[in-house]
Amino acid sequence: MRYLELTLPTPAENLALDEALLDEAEAAPCPAETLRVWESLEPVVVVGRSSRVVDEVNLDACQRLGVSVLRRPSGGAAVLLGPGCLMYALVLNHERRPQTRRVDVAHRYVLGVIAAALVESGAAVACAGTSDLVLAPGSPAALPLLKCSGNSVRVKRRHLLYHGTLLYDFPLERIGQCLHMPSRMPDYRAGRAHGQFVANLPLSRDTICESLRRAWSAEETSAGWPQGRTAQLAKQKYGQPEWNEAR
Repeated sequence: MRYLELTLPTPAENLALDEALLDEAEAAPCPAETLRVWESLEPVVVVGRSSRVVDEVNLDACQRLGVSVLRRPSGGAAVLLGPGCLMYALVLNHERRPQTRRVDVAHRYVLGVIAAALVESGAAVACAGTSDLVLAPGSPAALPLLKCSGNSVRVKRRHLLYHGTLLYDFPLERIGQCLHMPSRMPDYRAGRAHGQFVANLPLSRDTICESLRRAWSAEETSAGWPQGRTAQLAKQKYGQPEWNEAR
């Protein structure tokens, strides 16, 4: 698997690169898989493909704080990114990994691999809900479970894009300022506000990166990436109000 540790200058370019890596894999003659890690240089709210922005985002607060709002190509609810929130993106091949053909199975498969790697690195992490990772102090039944990672998926014919957040040094109070309470919540949240529901991983950025790389055997490093497709998507899609503000 190729390993790409690359943060581009703008949120639009970073979202575009995730999709461009998926497009690149789909067009390749042989199965192609990539693990990318990046970290937004500025705070940004990213909503899901089908999200209604006004329902999920406190737009007045975002405007006051200078936080832009963009839309990703995958589903799920809004998230707040920025320094201290590591992002990862996996492009996985269906033929090599049949578990990725069904979304529910893909969630369990990918998050199970990542959770095991973080546990090996010293964090008490477990899967929870549909697509979350949580800190589970003491035992998996311990309460409260604190969310440290949210994830989403985009499926194409030959490959899957699975990407998500890993909080490690994030100003957690900002989440409640920028995001409304979601309309749908996993049972384990128990109605808690953002500030009582999220937590940072007790691991360094470098440790998390190495854990991910080890978990997916991402041994091939390459300076190459789909620059043309990324620039096209950033300009024509992720930089356009018609995409980001729709729905």
